[in-house]
Amino acid sequence: MPVILIVLIVRLKSSIVLIWLLIAVAQVPPLTAALAALSSALTSGAASTLLQMSAPLVELASLESRLRTVAIFADSPVKPLLLALLVGVSEQPLSAAARQTPPMARNRADTQQSLRDTPLHVLAGEIESCRRCERLVQWREQVARERRSAHAGEEYWGRPVAGFGDPRARIAILGLAPAAHGANRTGRVFTGDRSGDFLFAALHRAGLANQPLSRSRDDGLALRGVWVTAAVRCAPPANRPLPAERDNCLAFTRRELELLAPLRVILCLGAFAWDAALRLRGAAQRPRPRFAHGGELAGDGGPVLLASFHVSQQNTFTGRLTEPMFDAVIARAVALAQAPVGPPR
Repeated sequence: MPVILIVLIVRLKSSIVLIWLLIAVAQVPPLTAALAALSSALTSGAASTLLQMSAPLVELASLESRLRTVAIFADSPVKPLLLALLVGVSEQPLSAAARQTPPMARNRADTQQSLRDTPLHVLAGEIESCRRCERLVQWREQVARERRSAHAGEEYWGRPVAGFGDPRARIAILGLAPAAHGANRTGRVFTGDRSGDFLFAALHRAGLANQPLSRSRDDGLALRGVWVTAAVRCAPPANRPLPAERDNCLAFTRRELELLAPLRVILCLGAFAWDAALRLRGAAQRPRPRFAHGGELAGDGGPVLLASFHVSQQNTFTGRLTEPMFDAVIARAVALAQAPVGPPR
């Protein structure tokens, strides 16, 4: 059989698989049954044998076979799988625990975390209208105009980003700044980028988030006992804020954290956030506590500072920060947040 005929058969079979998946999403059983019969005919007999005997096409046939295996489940919900393929996945596959909803999260799928008419809501409005740092204003708005091709059809947020989460949080997670095409695009910190994928997957595994991914401001993500924020509220060029820009934002961060009355722990992602937290505390300790992954600094009447490498791709891609390492830090934050206050009576 000529090679061109083999290629045509492969293309025909792959097309059937893709159409089958689309019909499965649309839930049209009669058409699904018809395609199943046709695919069965094409995947048996001489055509299938020739495909497997052709060495250059073995890998292609294997790929087609895997697609066909997915299509076998046309009667089951495949829409989540297709959506995952369309929106992409984290740089690190989710662990088995991350693919399951923790018991404490199952009953809060409809949790509402609206801050409307609260001091945190008022503060968020102040943050989102800030134009103090001319360099940051120009950059964030330029990025919002000159959009990345992958998001060319989207409307970018292009403003400062306030924190979000549970207003009764005992744990605050302090990052560096919004990502240019992440939070600067979506309007919510750590939302729409790979760093957020890593962070929220870990919070989900720990039962602190109702879902492991964060794609947009209205994706239904709800946090339990956690508030997520950043030391700087605008996307900085090259992801490097200037000291003056950090200092301009510290007043916002201080007010935000003070409004989280039960706050017990501040988890600092990276040395920049660690330094910002020390400045918020006004620590006069000498030598100045140095940043180290897993490091802690006692609260002295305020929240305990806990340190972790940042969840950026340069750390997670290289293995400098792994899922088990970050899970351990999250577990420590939870333990500190739940520890009794003051000496036992």
